[in-house]
Amino acid sequence: MADVIRAEGLVKTYGGLRALDGLDLAVPEGTVLGLLGPNGAGKTTAVRILTTLLPPDGGTATVAGLDVRREAPQVRARIGLSGQYAAVDEYLTGYENLDMIGRLYGLGRTRARARARELLDRFTLADAGDRPVKTYSGGMRRRLDLAGALVAAPPVLFLDEPTTGLDPRSRTDMWEVIVELVKTGTTLLLTTQYLEEADRLADRIVVIDHGRSIAEGTADELKDQVGGERVEIVVATQGDIDTARTVLAQLAEGDVVEVDQHTRRLTAPVTGGAATLTEALRRLDAADVALQDVALRRPTLDDVFLTLTGHRSEDDPPAQEPEPMLAEATR
Repeated sequence: MADVIRAEGLVKTYGGLRALDGLDLAVPEGTVLGLLGPNGAGKTTAVRILTTLLPPDGGTATVAGLDVRREAPQVRARIGLSGQYAAVDEYLTGYENLDMIGRLYGLGRTRARARARELLDRFTLADAGDRPVKTYSGGMRRRLDLAGALVAAPPVLFLDEPTTGLDPRSRTDMWEVIVELVKTGTTLLLTTQYLEEADRLADRIVVIDHGRSIAEGTADELKDQVGGERVEIVVATQGDIDTARTVLAQLAEGDVVEVDQHTRRLTAPVTGGAATLTEALRRLDAADVALQDVALRRPTLDDVFLTLTGHRSEDDPPAQEPEPMLAEATR
C-alpha cells in the first residue's frame, strides 16, 4: 500500500529552538496516523509543514505524491485542514462560510450551495446554518471548521487536535464522522492529546518528543512495550493513602506506586495477574485499608505516554511550540 503522506528527516528551527529534529512519518492510503506528544513536541509544526503553511529547514515531505515545497498549490488542492483554532469568518453565517469555501475550491455555485447544506446537516448545524458564526458556541465553531475542511471531499485530511473544547457527546459525534471518512478511503493524519481518541481512531501511532519520533506502532504494540499489568485501587479516605502505598510497594515491580491524591487512586505495575491482585487485597484488608474500587488492567496509552515522555498527556510541559505568523487554513 502506497504512502500518501511521507516525511523524511524533517527539521525546523526557531532561533535556538529545534522544533523538529529529523522527523520521519509515513501514512499509507486509507489509514489514520495518530501523532501524539506533549505540548511543544512538534506536532503542529509537522502539520504546518505537511500542509504547506510552513517551509521546512531540512528534510523532504510529500503529500499525495506531491512535494510540499515545489508543488504547494497542487498539494493544497488535494488536502483539507482543521487546525487547533476554528478558521471561520464570524461575521458570515455558517452556510455562507461553507458556500464560500466551496466557491474557492471551484465547485461552482450550485454544487457549493448544495454541499454547504449537506455538511451543515451532517454536523448537526442545520438549525444554526443561517445565523452569524459569532453567535455560535466554541463547539459549534469547531464542527463548522471541520465541515469546511471537508467541503471539497479531499482525499487527504489533516486534523490538528480537532475535538479540543468539545463536550463528550460532540466529541463522540466527531469520531463517528472521522470513522465514516476513513471508510470511504480518506487518508488522515490526526494530532491529539486525548489518548482515548488515538486508541479508537488511529491505525498506527507515532509518539514524538523534542521534535523526533520516540515510539511507533499500533496501540496494542505500544502498550506491549510498556508491558505488565496494573493493580489499581481507590481508597475510601485520604488517611489510608500512605498505608495503601506501603502495601502496594511490596508487590509492585520496582517498588513504583503512582498516587493521585485528589482521587485517592493508587496504581502499581505488577506481575502474576489475578493471584497478585488477590494477595494485594488480602494485605490491604489486614492493614484495615477500606477500598471504594479495585481493578486489574492492562497498560493504557496514558501509561505509554507517561513511560515515554515522563508525564501524563494532560500535564502541561514548560515548552510551547512557537506560533509562526501564518494563516491557519489552506482553504
